[in-house]
Amino acid sequence: MPLITAPVTTPPDTGGGTPTPVPFPEIGFAVASYTDPTGKVWPLTDEAAGWFTLADGVSGLGAAPYALTSDAHPRGGARLRYVQPQARAIVWPLYVYGETHDEFVGRWRALATAFTRTLRENPDGTRTPGVLEIARPDGTRRHVRVFYQEGFEGRGTKGSGIVSDAAALTLWCEDPYWFDPVDVSVHQETGALSSFFTPYPTVSSSQVLGATTVKNPGDVTVWPQWTVTGPASLITFTHEGTGESFTVDPTAVGHGNLLAGQQVTITTDPPSVRYQDGSNWVGALDWPSAVLWGLAPGDNPVTFQLDGSGPGSAVDLTYNPRYETA
Repeated sequence: MPLITAPVTTPPDTGGGTPTPVPFPEIGFAVASYTDPTGKVWPLTDEAAGWFTLADGVSGLGAAPYALTSDAHPRGGARLRYVQPQARAIVWPLYVYGETHDEFVGRWRALATAFTRTLRENPDGTRTPGVLEIARPDGTRRHVRVFYQEGFEGRGTKGSGIVSDAAALTLWCEDPYWFDPVDVSVHQETGALSSFFTPYPTVSSSQVLGATTVKNPGDVTVWPQWTVTGPASLITFTHEGTGESFTVDPTAVGHGNLLAGQQVTITTDPPSVRYQDGSNWVGALDWPSAVLWGLAPGDNPVTFQLDGSGPGSAVDLTYNPRYETA
């Protein structure tokens, strides 16, 4: 576990207000906060809170770690065959203090609970991560989901643990990438259909909602969520750049065509298809050829196709850009 040192002094009372950005290794000036699994937000760079971050000891905010698989090359050296992003570990030293021993202990215990709560098992067998936020002076924010691993132990030195102490937390991130908490969304909707005969010859497609370009401003591939609103008899989404596609057939699960206002949601990571009542429609996918594709960094040419569409038919694509660093 990393060793930390800190003066056993009470920091000045700043009077609250907006925390001032502090310099962090690897990323520069920022304000940090932590949201525990209950949704409570804990400021990490506001000295008036009763604790603050020892920024010089922070690490793990840079690029994600990778495991490289290679094959020996006959002429010497090796050739890279496969790249696998690995879980990230973030070291976050905290200094906790109080005017009295009881005040210090109360703060210490509350913070320990806020972080270790991420390891508690929910009734469904899952665990809820906390969220570490890094906010920049320009207003942009990046999040990463964290689980407590170790380090909330104190220094164990003479004089510590009375009215102040410091701990070096290790936070484990199963997804090493940071993400923008603000959703990016793309909406496509069918307009009113027109008659071919009156008043003048026109054509209204009942199949194609549209071809468009979806831009991923992040550093790595994102896995979007799609919400389809009927009417529709067959749903097909195609990535024109890669040729990958998937089709959802509502009749394959015994439902029949989607009627006006009925919705189905397709999630690409983890893969799932859910009707609006929560029922599992994964069997409606065109297995085994279905590919629930992601959006690569940059421009992605995609086509949304709804057979049997009409007024009110719509597709909503949402995703959160992902980044290598905070």
